[in-house]
Amino acid sequence: MARPGPLHWESRMRALAGALPSLLLRLLLTSSPEPLGANPGLVARITDKGLEYVAREGLVTLREELLRIRLPDFTGDFKIKPFGRGHYEFHSLQIHSCELPGSTLTPLPGQGLSFTISDSFIRVQSEWKVRKSFVKLHGSLDVEVKGITISVNLLLGRELSGRPTVSATSCSSHIQDVEVDVSGDLGWLLNLFDNQIESKLRKALENKICERIQKSVASDLQPYLQTLPVTTEIDSFAGIDYSLTEAPRATAQMLDVMFKGEIFNRDRYSPVTFLAPVMSLPEEHNRMVYFAISDYVFNTASRVYHEAGHLNFSITDDMVPSGSTIRLTTKSFRPFAPRLARLYPNMNLELQGTMASAPFLNLSPGNLSLTPQMEIEGFVLLPSSVREPVFRLGVI
Repeated sequence: MARPGPLHWESRMRALAGALPSLLLRLLLTSSPEPLGANPGLVARITDKGLEYVAREGLVTLREELLRIRLPDFTGDFKIKPFGRGHYEFHSLQIHSCELPGSTLTPLPGQGLSFTISDSFIRVQSEWKVRKSFVKLHGSLDVEVKGITISVNLLLGRELSGRPTVSATSCSSHIQDVEVDVSGDLGWLLNLFDNQIESKLRKALENKICERIQKSVASDLQPYLQTLPVTTEIDSFAGIDYSLTEAPRATAQMLDVMFKGEIFNRDRYSPVTFLAPVMSLPEEHNRMVYFAISDYVFNTASRVYHEAGHLNFSITDDMVPSGSTIRLTTKSFRPFAPRLARLYPNMNLELQGTMASAPFLNLSPGNLSLTPQMEIEGFVLLPSSVREPVFRLGVI
């Protein structure tokens, strides 16, 4: 079986390094700890600055949801001297525009997130009809809804598959002011009882806002989260499991999202026999997002590639940079092995490295150590194309 050279291994590690940020961010726009052994290999910490950015992005989606609100028709009877009794109807009510100047997304300790929008503005357009006896009149209606405050609490969780869950545990909306402008032949008459119009519209709109938001969370956001993958391929051989190890943790100023971070063989999975270490992140808030990665991620990768023999390597002189002063020849090895240079003058060498065990990486504050156990065997490439073994080194 042909053994991949060091360049193949480097390409795999670059692929892994390139995949990690996108995997973490994917679960960023998404309790109690698990039993011992479920420590995460990856942690993403979203600070209040990061949540501010998410809140701004969330306004775009919320605005689209509010514009979809359909308000009911309003009908009723009136009695105004000297006109007597009549019947009115407001129909085809539609939100024409919506302005959401600002929002906040803050951690809700022990639960999830609190999303608040304040000082918002909605414009509603409608048609009206008035009927008294055989007289029928109609016109248009413009309503300006000002000072809207919306507050939603989101409970974040984790299902058994490791995917995130979300639910709206509470929602409240309050409208500060409603201004009605009625036009038409009898508009001045309808303005006489606009308080009744404002009251009905205010109540209907406040109910519809929360109804729409809760429906969107349950019918759109939660089902979308269930479609998120929790594994992805690194290359044709290995994949990474970035399922959640527990529900996202919300504290006063941040949201921590914990991922498994295990590298596995895509064709033949075998359980990991070592635990991920406990990680601690610095209490900093200057950046929007902080990422932490433990040696567990690298060690699971090392285990998988070692078991498949992908950490073994072969080096020949044509792989050495052309500008290097040291060549992979017996002549260059003369200072280290003069007898080798005498027996095989000016011949090319080939080095084959074999990992006796998977290299184990250990990360600690201010220190990084790697414990490889490797055997390197040297071959002389004879003119007859025969490879003759000439030495073997053990590296620990």
